[in-house]
Amino acid sequence: MKIGFIGLGNMGGGMAANLAKAGHDVYAFDLSAEALARAAEAGCNPVNAAAAAIKNMEAVITMLPAGSHVRKVYELEVVTNAEPATLVIDCSTIDVESAKDVAAMADVNGLVPIDAPVSGGIAAANGGTLTFMVGGSEAGFERANPILSHMGKAVIHAGENGAGQAAKICNNMLLGASMIATCEAFKMAEKLGLDLQNFYDISSKASGQNWSMTSYCPVPGVGPVSPADNGYEGGFAAALMLKDLRLAMESAESSGANIPMGLQAAELYAKFAEDQGQGGIDFSGIIKMLDNK
Repeated sequence: MKIGFIGLGNMGGGMAANLAKAGHDVYAFDLSAEALARAAEAGCNPVNAAAAAIKNMEAVITMLPAGSHVRKVYELEVVTNAEPATLVIDCSTIDVESAKDVAAMADVNGLVPIDAPVSGGIAAANGGTLTFMVGGSEAGFERANPILSHMGKAVIHAGENGAGQAAKICNNMLLGASMIATCEAFKMAEKLGLDLQNFYDISSKASGQNWSMTSYCPVPGVGPVSPADNGYEGGFAAALMLKDLRLAMESAESSGANIPMGLQAAELYAKFAEDQGQGGIDFSGIIKMLDNK
């Protein structure tokens, strides 16, 4: 299948590479020459303009930093260059309103829009083990599923356009809050004189068990290998967690949802990522902020 891929950053680069590995003819575009070179090494066809990754494609995938970028690419490039009935999949994490707006823009121009944000981080993007939360029509989902399956271990239809983004925002708010609680538990266990490996062995099999502990432990040398074992480098940057939590705040305000834990998590990640300048390290590194009261 001829697939255009726009946005070859930390996540998009690995995703495009997995599509090429699966045998798709991938035409990849990014503003970064280095990203294009890596895509070429991975078997993609680098192109020098977004239009070249859209024209005559069966599907077009975007993986961009924010809703404003997605809107701009759709307004200036996608709807003007894509052939009718082209499947257009946005895998960026953006606000629900923007997701619905670009879907409506695509739909009125005869395209088939899907929002499919991801969970799993850089390692999962490179390994093809992402989870996709998909919003769009049943017919669109059926067309997108085989493509997304080459990049992920789970592809789940959340509902109509915008539902994928809604699910992603709710999921990451839960992740951000649970990571902070997990960090607090380990730090209190340490203050109380518990061996942290022993505490992990207990809690990972008790009612406190959660993904932040058993799959992404914030303590070096405890549990499966995680960014904590690499000085909190790689993984999912704290600045990106803060971005997602702020998207959750916007959605909560517009929907009338009451999210006191989510608000507190956003405040703590703002302090960590912005006030303390730690936005570039993995979000589990917030455990270091708990060393001081």
